Amino acid sequence: MTNTLILIPSRMAATRLPGKPLLKINNLSIICHVFKRAEEANIGEVVVATEDKEILEDVLKNGGKGILTNNNHKTGTDRIFEAYKKLNIKNIDYILNLQGDEPNINKDDIINLNNFMINGNSEIGTLAATITDNKMLNDKNVVKVVTESKLDKNNFLTATNFTRENLSKIDQNIYHHIGIYSYMVSALKKFVNLKQTKNEIDNKLEQLRALDNKLKINVALAKSSSIGVDTKEDYLAIKKIMEYKS
Repeated sequence: MTNTLILIPSRMAATRLPGKPLLKINNLSIICHVFKRAEEANIGEVVVATEDKEILEDVLKNGGKGILTNNNHKTGTDRIFEAYKKLNIKNIDYILNLQGDEPNINKDDIINLNNFMINGNSEIGTLAATITDNKMLNDKNVVKVVTESKLDKNNFLTATNFTRENLSKIDQNIYHHIGIYSYMVSALKKFVNLKQTKNEIDNKLEQLRALDNKLKINVALAKSSSIGVDTKEDYLAIKKIMEYKS
């Protein structure tokens, strides 16, 4: 049997929207919405990794699990690796890094990525969605991933680039990158021991560290684009959507 651990890095000190993990939607914090989506996927234990006691207390109060980590991590991946070591859970094969600011992520997409990783014996995997609005191609807040060929629901293709830059719709195989990663434990250990690359730092995309060091990232097609909460406008938009649905 293959065992997966879901870790959700979260912190209060976001650059563009400080305190966003505890913003409420339907009277529940964003971080707790993410936790519950991860639990609904039912693929393994779920733990929030945070440097902030306020986040930990909120997660615990709402029935979740959390662990305090150091406040000097440069990336979320470094944070989840510390959490993994501290938790000391045996026999974990894959660690799924779920972003703490995507409260409407589809649980089926989480399940699908985990299945692709296990069935393909892949080292690193992530998700991407079809771009339905060409404005996204020119939005630097939207991370795009380019794949080796066209994605469909049955394949798990290699990423050739990740970028925030403006892209032309003439370019082929461009998708909206969704901030979720699955790592084989050995690949995660390898990744966090690599130095940050100039490409990664300049573009503020840690996945470029993997590509710069010839680590392969596979991409699965998501059913839908989840909305990451980076700005107040993002928060108000997702709040409206989720509260309307309820």
